[in-house]
Amino acid sequence: MSVNIEIDDVLMQQPLKLSDLDTPKTVVEEALKLFIQIRQQTALRELRGKLKWEGDLEQMRLDQ
Repeated sequence: MSVNIEIDDVLMQQPLKLSDLDTPKTVVEEALKLFIQIRQQTALRELRGKLKWEGDLEQMRLDQ
């Protein structure tokens, strides 16, 4: 997908300096991946205490 966006030069310089990324495109792609990962983790955290698990943890540990 091709998208044209204006990004503040100062804002873009920070991630370029702090990382080994060499182009604004790679910075944006990595930022999008991180955004997705954070949102997915948030969705998983919302399930905490809502799922029922049945099993014997000790037996699972012994079944190496």
